[in-house]
Amino acid sequence: MNAASEPPPLHLQWAEKAEHDLINAEHTLALGEDCPFDTVCFHAQQCAEKYLKALLCYRDIDFPRTHDIRILVQAALAVVPLGIDVQAVVSLNRYAVETRYPGDWEPFDRSEAIQAVKTARTVRQVVRALLPQT
Repeated sequence: MNAASEPPPLHLQWAEKAEHDLINAEHTLALGEDCPFDTVCFHAQQCAEKYLKALLCYRDIDFPRTHDIRILVQAALAVVPLGIDVQAVVSLNRYAVETRYPGDWEPFDRSEAIQAVKTARTVRQVVRALLPQT
């Protein structure tokens, strides 16, 4: 296999997937009255989760197959200071499940979706600063 056909490093693949989630969250949020806020919150959670996994891959830190951001943040903090509001990031955890399945969940609103995207962007900024510039 030649160098041109080799896939990018795994941490960059995670970062690319995270970017796709952020794009989906931002575009969906722009729908106005027709916006499914649960979808925005889900993609914001996924963005933060995948950026944390990108950082852990880059640092060669094993992590379990999980959607639990608390576990991912704790693993990252064990090796690098993140300088983020951990509680704000961990608050995204509920969107991994509650947004995907029906149930007795509280409805999601625009302000909550906006905050979720803002938190995802913060995780993005912090992690990208810790990854090599390509």
